[in-house]
Amino acid sequence: MSQQINGNDLIALGYPENELIGIALKINRKRNGYNRTEMLAHYAKVWTNAAAYKDDKVFGKLAIAIIDGVGIKIPEDLIELKESAEAYTIYGGENIEEGARKQMNIAMALPVTVAGALMPDAHQGYGLPIGGVLATNNAIIPYGVGVDIGCRMALSVYDIPFEHFEMNRAFYKEVLMNYTRFGAGNGFLKHERAEHAVMESELFTTNKLIAGLKDKAWTQLGSSGGGNHFVEFGAIHFAMDDKVSGISKGTYLALLTHSGSRGFGATIADYYTRLAKELCKLPYHAKNLAYLDLDSEAGNDYWLAMNLAGDYASACHETIHQKITKALGAGILTKVENHHNFAWKETWNNREVVVHRKGATPAGKGVMGIIPGSMTAPGFLVRGKGNEASIQSASHGAGRQMSRTQAIKSLTNADLQSVLNDMGVTLIGAGLDEAPMAYKDIRAVMAAQEDLVDVVAEFQPKMVRMADDGSRED
Repeated sequence: MSQQINGNDLIALGYPENELIGIALKINRKRNGYNRTEMLAHYAKVWTNAAAYKDDKVFGKLAIAIIDGVGIKIPEDLIELKESAEAYTIYGGENIEEGARKQMNIAMALPVTVAGALMPDAHQGYGLPIGGVLATNNAIIPYGVGVDIGCRMALSVYDIPFEHFEMNRAFYKEVLMNYTRFGAGNGFLKHERAEHAVMESELFTTNKLIAGLKDKAWTQLGSSGGGNHFVEFGAIHFAMDDKVSGISKGTYLALLTHSGSRGFGATIADYYTRLAKELCKLPYHAKNLAYLDLDSEAGNDYWLAMNLAGDYASACHETIHQKITKALGAGILTKVENHHNFAWKETWNNREVVVHRKGATPAGKGVMGIIPGSMTAPGFLVRGKGNEASIQSASHGAGRQMSRTQAIKSLTNADLQSVLNDMGVTLIGAGLDEAPMAYKDIRAVMAAQEDLVDVVAEFQPKMVRMADDGSRED
C-alpha cells in the first residue's frame, strides 16, 4: 500500500501547481503495491516521459492528463487575481497557523474582494479559512460560506436554579438522551417528525434541487450533526445585572446548542460550489474561492438556497430547545442565537458589500452572540462593539490547535476522562478528536478580541452530548 505523498512532494519533482497535482494525489490514496520511494520515482518518470506511461494501469490517467495538457493550457476565460493581496486585519496572529494566513492572502487577491479580517480562532479550511471574514462586491462564494450553511449557536437561560441540575443529574441526562438525535444520516421516523413553518417554503416546490431534499430535511429537522456539534447543559454566570436582557446578577441553568443545516445544507453547498467552479475559472490555487455574481441566475438561486438553509438550521435549534424546555417544565429568562457560515448584505465604509463569515460571529454594535470554548472550557455570552476593522465580526469559538487526526493519534481516553473529571463534566458520546486539548485556549482567544466584543456572562458546560458514532457530518 502506498504511503501518503503531498502536493509539495510533487512540486519538488517539477509538477506545476495546478489540476495535475490533484489527479496525481488520487493515485496515491489507492492500493497499488508501491512504497513511498517507488511512488516518487514513478511520479518523476511520468512527468518527464508521460508517453511511456499512457497505458499503465496505475499512472495511465495522469500520463494522459499530462499529454493532453490538463492544467498546463490556460483557459481562455481564466479570471486573473489582483497583482497583490489587499491588506487585512489579523487578531491573535501569534496563534494562527501559516496555512490559514496563506488562504486569506489568496482570498484578498480576488477581483471582487473589498475587505477582510482574520479572527483569533482561525485555522485552515477549504477556500476561505475557518475564522475568515471577507467582504465582496456583489459576489457570493459558496466555499466562503462553508459546507455547513447557517451553522449556529443557540442559548436558553432558564428560571431554574443551577443547584437543581446538580441534585438531579440523572434526570437531565435522561432529557438529553430522549430529546436529541446526533450523527451523519440520523434523524426521525415519519411519525416522529416535528412541524415547522420552514418546511412550507416555496423553494421546496420551485427549486428542483431543493424539492428533492425536502424529505431528508424534514427527517433531520430537530437533530444535530457530528463533529463539534453538541447539546449541553451548563451554569451561566452573570457577574452583574444585565439591563438589556433584564437578567439579575447570579448563576442560572442554561441550555446551549451548536449545529447547522445538516445534510440539507451540505448538499446545497456541494451543488453550488461545483457550479461556481464551472462558471468562475480562477487559477488553480484559488479555485475553491470560485464565486457567483448575485445578479446572475445561479448567484440568485444560491442566495435564496443559502438563506433557506440558514432558516432550516435555526428551525433545528428551535425544535431542540422547545422539546427540552417542555420536558423540563422550565421558563426561559432570555434566549440568544447567532449564526456563522453565512453571508450577509451589509454596509461597510458607506458601501454595500456581501460579508462572508466562515466560522465567525456577527458582532455589530449591540448584537448578542455566543462564543463557546470546548466541552470543558467556558463559553461567553457577548455583545458586539461594531468594530469596522473586523468587519463587525468576532471569533466563533476557541478554534482547533490540533487536527482531528493529530488529536486521535496523540491523546488517550484516559487523558480525556481526567480533564472531564477535573471539570465535573458528564460527557455523552464524542471522540478524542473533540477532546478539550485539541482546542486553543479560549481565554487567550477572548483576550485577542477585547476590541470586538464585551463579555456579558460566562457559561460553564456541565453535561455535554455529542455524536457517539464518530461521524463528522458538516
